[in-house]
Amino acid sequence: MSADPRRQVPRTDTLLADPRLAAAGERLGRALVKGAVQRVQQRVRAGEVAPDAAVDAVLAELPGTASSLRPVLNATGVVVHTNLGRAPLSDAAAEAIAAATGTTDVELDLRTGRRGPRGEAAIAALLEAVPAAEAAIVVNNCAAALALVATALGGELVIARGELVEIGDGFRIPELLESTGARLREVGTTNRVTGADYRGALGPDTGAVLKVHPSNFVVRGFTRAVEVGELAAVLAGTGVPLVADVGSGLLRPHPVLPDEPDLQTTLAAGADLALASGDKLLGGPQAGLVLGRAELVQRLRRHPLYRALRVDKTTLAALEATLRGPVPPVQQMLAADVAGLRARARALAARLAGAGIDAVAVDAESRVGGGGAPEHPLPGAAVSLPLEFAEPLRLGARPVVGYVEDDRTLLNLRSVLPAADDALADAVLEVAAGWT
Repeated sequence: MSADPRRQVPRTDTLLADPRLAAAGERLGRALVKGAVQRVQQRVRAGEVAPDAAVDAVLAELPGTASSLRPVLNATGVVVHTNLGRAPLSDAAAEAIAAATGTTDVELDLRTGRRGPRGEAAIAALLEAVPAAEAAIVVNNCAAALALVATALGGELVIARGELVEIGDGFRIPELLESTGARLREVGTTNRVTGADYRGALGPDTGAVLKVHPSNFVVRGFTRAVEVGELAAVLAGTGVPLVADVGSGLLRPHPVLPDEPDLQTTLAAGADLALASGDKLLGGPQAGLVLGRAELVQRLRRHPLYRALRVDKTTLAALEATLRGPVPPVQQMLAADVAGLRARARALAARLAGAGIDAVAVDAESRVGGGGAPEHPLPGAAVSLPLEFAEPLRLGARPVVGYVEDDRTLLNLRSVLPAADDALADAVLEVAAGWT
């Protein structure tokens, strides 16, 4: 008679006592390691893993961190990819987050020992970057900033019909605004609005005029919009604040994106408040930035809803490091020159071809993403691989997300920093090795 296979399965306590698994338990948590142990025990029972290889099998199953989120190489060519977490943070921002994870002086003045202003250094860095602003606050995303403005300013919000947009995943600007209790006064038509339309809509109940950058679409043809400067002139002397949601998070004009609105220009043109995202073209953490007139910003800060929407210490740390530190990855990707991208693609393709892989360098367009500059393609280069590479690259130990075009898998280098080229090549080589 054969031995009972259950007798061959290592005991749970024996496996957990192994020094390597005990160390993993200290780092990842005992429950997570125990779950991996139980899955490997099942594989031992099924004859898939030898009993003496159980510890190695458990170690192979354990994630790099206690979180289920995995680092991904973004080779889609979309610089700010919403499904991949939008802006990749700079090393400086990541280090700032790590430093802020313990107890910090986020609301303490160490000189006096008394309570200090929350996030004072991050706000100061933001105001230095956008000198047209008198004051600023930070909330957890741009939609939160818009909700806070609608709630705190109250009354009727005047907005052009063509700016009642959907901002992604089914969220619509009018529904967001109405959820705060605000009343919307729509002006103009879908494709045309004039200064007279706005002027005629003003009344004693007007809380603000809201201008929203469409961001993820463009209307062409028989159109007319009222720019911030013209709208500020319409509102001059009325006491009605002009709020501009510029969306994408550019602090100043960018040479690569000449038509994308930015905070400095918007405020200098006459907006009383300007709103933007921190995790798009700014290249920082998820945040909603509100900058503008000190009296209005203070009004928002003192509103009870601000308490529910304010950001934590790690976001403040990452935002300050993004503003004061080295050029963040998003800005590096936008600034990458086509010649450099082509040279990298040729070098990577040659390395892979040398290993017997059908890899060639090709020109490829990329995009800003995150709702920014929807009709502004960025020229660049990619490595073209056979179609069958797409899925195993995505499912690899270090996932690589590219895209399929003309029955080929493309790895677009606009969204990959040069320092990651070796990791990209290693991922492709690992897939190819699994087929031999």
